[in-house]
Amino acid sequence: MEEACGVFGIYTQGGDIQAASAAYYGLFALQHRGQESAGIAAADGKVIRQYRNLGLVPEVFDDEILRGLTGHIAIGHVRYSTFGGKDVINAQPVVARCKMGMLALAHNGNLVNADALRAAMEDQGAIFQTTVDTEVILNLIARESSKGLLEAIRSMMQVVRGSYALVLLTKDSLIGIRDPYGIRPLCLGRVGDSFVLASESCALDAVGAEFVRDIRPGEIVTIDQSGVHSVHVPAPLGSRLCLFEFVYFARPDSVIDGVNVYQSRVEAGRRLAIGDDVQADMVIGVPDSALAAAMGYAQQSGIPYGDGLAKNRYVGRTFIQPNQGMREVGVRTKLNAMTRNVRGKRIVLVDDSIVRGTTSRRIVEMLRTAGAREVHVRVSSPMVLNACYFGIDIATSQELIGHGHSVEDICRFIGADSLKYLSLEDLCKTVEGAGCGLCTGCFDGRYPIDPETGEMLEG
Repeated sequence: MEEACGVFGIYTQGGDIQAASAAYYGLFALQHRGQESAGIAAADGKVIRQYRNLGLVPEVFDDEILRGLTGHIAIGHVRYSTFGGKDVINAQPVVARCKMGMLALAHNGNLVNADALRAAMEDQGAIFQTTVDTEVILNLIARESSKGLLEAIRSMMQVVRGSYALVLLTKDSLIGIRDPYGIRPLCLGRVGDSFVLASESCALDAVGAEFVRDIRPGEIVTIDQSGVHSVHVPAPLGSRLCLFEFVYFARPDSVIDGVNVYQSRVEAGRRLAIGDDVQADMVIGVPDSALAAAMGYAQQSGIPYGDGLAKNRYVGRTFIQPNQGMREVGVRTKLNAMTRNVRGKRIVLVDDSIVRGTTSRRIVEMLRTAGAREVHVRVSSPMVLNACYFGIDIATSQELIGHGHSVEDICRFIGADSLKYLSLEDLCKTVEGAGCGLCTGCFDGRYPIDPETGEMLEG
């Protein structure tokens, strides 16, 4: 699975920090969240300048481009397309001029009612330049501009349904917005007198900012020359942060809603090993997101931890590729078995998830070709059974090997000697103490929002 994108924003005060350059480093830290396109918009109190293109952050930007993005405020975006095509026109931030002046918007998440909202606005004469739901959000804000920006945002939040963590740029302010369920993460940091918004705390670290707090579900944070101001829209009784942030999406050095991602993954691996009586010589993890879980499994089981797969650090995540053919090429170029380490051994292979099954099958085959005597696959999350409608690259349940197949069927398909998943109950225990509830829809079908009607559900 791959999640939609990462967002970053910074409001600088004083001349020590160049906003666009800080956004560059923040986006570089969030590169794992999207590798199709990148963009930065900067404001100097009078105008907004922006640049966006297809490619990785260091491919899109150079010193000359960054120097041209002058201003003391900037927002940035890295994208993986789950809504709208892979085209430079769909790269973000999306910039538009309205009654309030120029606005730039970057969005992480996915709206379930974007098509209906777009169609209704087009019937009224609205013109769209992109196919992304971000432009729908920007249009809704612009349509209510006579109310003032804050009230326009409130009106937008009453209409849209889905997941969104937004950074919005005006000529003289930076605004962060998190959806009422808090499905996608967003946090606030501070460096000196400057303030930072980011999808993950690792991006704060990248620019030397200190973590202040997570933006709360349904919160609108405005940062301007007078400081940080916060208002809330009505939110459901329970928040529903995407649980897959801890399983796969987030960087291990991030802290999200009070939970250390690395420690949660170690705990998942530890719980996975409890009661598992498999006999093996070595535990290995699939780089990088499953390494912490593999260490936890090894600590609990007493089976030595080792390196069995080498990763090409210059190749992106395999799920980032938009079609299955490219995903399979990605596996072959990204990973290679360490023959000397695995030859003749019984291996416990820990992975964070099995989605379509083709990646797992290829890795098991790779280990057997390298001489592994047995390969026992252990998955540090439950079976993925359902489509996601809130920003993950699963359009239908039929894409999922877990939908309609038993554990035994999947074990045979991937060619493993045995297969075990972590239970949903145990996975939820790995994030105990989180300052949020959890969305578990891809595991158990309990969505926070009805994907058909857009109705917001409690509990």
